[in-house]
Amino acid sequence: MKTFALALGAGGARGLAHIAVIEALDEMGLKPVAIAGTSIGAMVGAGYAAGMRGKDIRRHVIGLAHDRGEIMRRLIAARAGSLTDVFAGAFGQAAQIDAEKFCAQFLPDALPQDFSGLEIPLTVVTTDLHRREEAALSAGPLHPALAASIAIPGLMRPVAIHDRIFIDGGTTNPLPFDRLNGVADVIVAIDVLSLPPSGRADLPGAWASVIATLNIMGRAIVAAKLALKPPDIVIRPRVGIFRTLDFYQATAILRAANAVKAEIKERLGSLLA
Repeated sequence: MKTFALALGAGGARGLAHIAVIEALDEMGLKPVAIAGTSIGAMVGAGYAAGMRGKDIRRHVIGLAHDRGEIMRRLIAARAGSLTDVFAGAFGQAAQIDAEKFCAQFLPDALPQDFSGLEIPLTVVTTDLHRREEAALSAGPLHPALAASIAIPGLMRPVAIHDRIFIDGGTTNPLPFDRLNGVADVIVAIDVLSLPPSGRADLPGAWASVIATLNIMGRAIVAAKLALKPPDIVIRPRVGIFRTLDFYQATAILRAANAVKAEIKERLGSLLA
C-alpha cells in the first residue's frame, strides 16, 4: 500500500481543526509515516506522533477550553516575568508568556520528553531569530522544540536551545509540506491560515495588529510555496471566522472543522488506493 506524510500548518486556535483531520485518519485506520508541523500544527502533531488518537486530543483540548478559570491560572503560571519586573520597569517582560512554561502547563501528559519517544517521526519547524532563517528540529528534547515553534514575537519570549535563539516557525514556514519531500508516496498539507470574513472594519489593538500581520505574511509565504511545488493534497478547513487566539472557542472550531473529514477520506483514499 502507498504511504503518506502529513504537514500541519500554523494558525493559532484555527489549528485545532487539525484534530478533525486526525480523527478522520483514525476512522480510516491510517497513520502517516512522518509528520511536519509548525506552531499549533507542531503541538497537535506531537500529540498524534506520541500515539494519541484524535478523540484523545479533542478531549484534552475541550477539557481545558471549558474551564476559563483553569486556563487563566495556567497562563499566569506561564508568565515570563513577575510583579518585580513591573516595579523594575520591565513591563515588556512582565506581559510576555514564557513559551516553555506554556508548554509545561498545556501539553498533554502523553507527550514524551524527547523526540526519540515518539511513535511517528516528527519535524518541528521554528525560526532562528539571529540567523534569520527557518530551522527544523527532529531530535533531542521535544518540549523546548515545541515551545520554540509557538513563540509568537511580542506575545511570547523567544526560546534558547543550546546557542541559538528561536521564535515562531510561522514567520518562515507556516505550512511545512516541503519538509516531507521524498519520505512518502503522498504528501497531505492542512492549511488553517484561512481568510477572515470580508467586510470587517474594526480597529485592532496592538496584539491583534501584530498577529494579523503575521497571518498576512504567512499566507504570502504559503502561496509562494504552493506555486513553486505543491503537495499532493491541500486541505483547508473552513475556520476563517475564528481569530488566532480564539482558543475559548475550541468546541465551535472543532464543530466547524468536522466537515473536513469527508474531504480527507475521499481525496486521500483515492490517492492511496
